[in-house]
Amino acid sequence: MRFILLILLTIGIVIFLNPFLPYWVIMILIGISSSLFGLKGFVSFLGGGLGMGLAWLAQALYISAQTGSSLPNKIGELMGLGSGMTVAAVTAIIGLLLGGFSALSGSLLRNLSRKTPDNVYRG
Repeated sequence: MRFILLILLTIGIVIFLNPFLPYWVIMILIGISSSLFGLKGFVSFLGGGLGMGLAWLAQALYISAQTGSSLPNKIGELMGLGSGMTVAAVTAIIGLLLGGFSALSGSLLRNLSRKTPDNVYRG
């Protein structure tokens, strides 16, 4: 349940705050939200990554469909990727990596700040 909530919160942060704030502030907010949810490392990575990747993919497809511009196709040809859909896929992969690593950083920061018990026998 917390995993799905992290995905939805990440999508909300990216969609509503990304037009006004730079991407690195969004990454910090994703890290903070991931640390508040308290998920383990890989689950946090997947939650933040899927949220940001899906949001960036949806925004790229929405903008491309609304404007009807040939710019994504031209950018794809310029970069040697082929079509505009490939550019949207690369955008989604970059969003997945950025969101995933920011959520993983938040999760690891939470684990770093936890107090370890001193009275545990470690044979």
